[in-house]
Amino acid sequence: MFPDKFNKNNKTVCVQGLGFVGSAMALAIANARDSKGQPLYNVIGIDVPNEAGYKKADSLNDGVFPFENNDKKLEEAMKAAYENGNLFATTDVTDFKYADVVVVDINLDVYYDDNKEPYLDLTLFKNAMKGLGENIKEGTLVIVETTVPPGTCEKVVVPILKEELKKRGLNDNNLYVAHSYERVMPGENYFDSIVNFWRVYSGINEESADRCEAFLKTVIKTDEYPLTRLEKTTATEISKVLENSYRATTIAFMEEWGRFAEAVGVDLFEVINAIRMRPTHSNMRQPGFGVGGYCLTKDPYFAKLAAKDIFGLDKMDFPFSTLAVKTNNVMPLVSLDKIDEIMGGLKEKKILVMGVSYRQDVGDTRYSPTEIFAREAVKKGCDIEYQDPLVDYWREMDCKVINDIPDFEKYDVIVFAVQHKQYLNLDFSKTVFKNNALIFDGNCVLTKKQINDIKNRDDIRFGSIGR
Repeated sequence: MFPDKFNKNNKTVCVQGLGFVGSAMALAIANARDSKGQPLYNVIGIDVPNEAGYKKADSLNDGVFPFENNDKKLEEAMKAAYENGNLFATTDVTDFKYADVVVVDINLDVYYDDNKEPYLDLTLFKNAMKGLGENIKEGTLVIVETTVPPGTCEKVVVPILKEELKKRGLNDNNLYVAHSYERVMPGENYFDSIVNFWRVYSGINEESADRCEAFLKTVIKTDEYPLTRLEKTTATEISKVLENSYRATTIAFMEEWGRFAEAVGVDLFEVINAIRMRPTHSNMRQPGFGVGGYCLTKDPYFAKLAAKDIFGLDKMDFPFSTLAVKTNNVMPLVSLDKIDEIMGGLKEKKILVMGVSYRQDVGDTRYSPTEIFAREAVKKGCDIEYQDPLVDYWREMDCKVINDIPDFEKYDVIVFAVQHKQYLNLDFSKTVFKNNALIFDGNCVLTKKQINDIKNRDDIRFGSIGR
């Protein structure tokens, strides 16, 4: 339906998918203003008609952002959109008929066979595009923000949309498709990672690119964060996949150095900070508990899968990208093995893991490295509990999560896995622990003072990765 509060003189933007990206993007668009400070757009967020989709839609309609976060700007944007009445969320795909612009923010997963080898299945994505094509009007601009295998817009999205327009007797040439990938980073700069960040974009033709540029300029502060246009959508799709593959690969590279430094008694983080003083190496990565989240754990596979399944290039291989994912997936087990070694076995040991989300100050547990650690620890016979200030229930592990800092005295091992700010306030010089307990920093979570306070005590032990 078209909400009564909507300004009928404004263009309508539909956001397809209300996950961590889509919900935030919907708020960013709803908060776009004209020169007089008035909202530029009506925004309709559309999710799938299931329990999760209903919950997200209801939450946004009640003025509550559907995901735990600590970003004040995001909360202010939510409040403004609710008060202005220019944001509405639903699970009714027929509402795409109102769209002048559709922003696609749906999941596109990598799947694994029985041998744990990745493969591509575009069925769900294609169905979503079909639903879009069945409802949009002629002349709608479709901007794909989803990270997709290179070639997807040209060889999957456009053919499906054109076919559905033809079926309805509409002009399939009057269609505009662009690709502009998101760089959303949930956390304290969640909202800024949309409106105050650089964007790369392209279109299936010049007019599509022009329309995409004009739209992005109304949402993003492009005077400070200029746009970059590439020649074709396959180029921008490669740009996102390469961007994330580069990051995943450089992190994997540092893992082996972390193990070496630890073996010879050197603090690798001290070494890395010294190297970072050189401007050309200022963004040098560091080892940790592992790589998590929805992007770095799968995106390095997309080029290889696209080469085979979309372009038919059977002999194209990506050994570095493939090895990076496998190396990063092993990292949580390196920490577990180290703890096992220090403790002389983990059977019936009581372990507390501090942090279950995939990154600091975020409540997203998808593909968290802590999950890999936890599943293997359970196999070793541990009695394991979890604490995280932003997660109440861990869906992947089907268990409750402690929010407040618990009584440390009952645990044999306390593992710091995520760099939540909450942990920086812990005073290890006064806290009571179980005698001879192990405090293990798996992700450079603790400060030097906290580590020194632990090492200066006779009743507890300290362990880490890379230190």
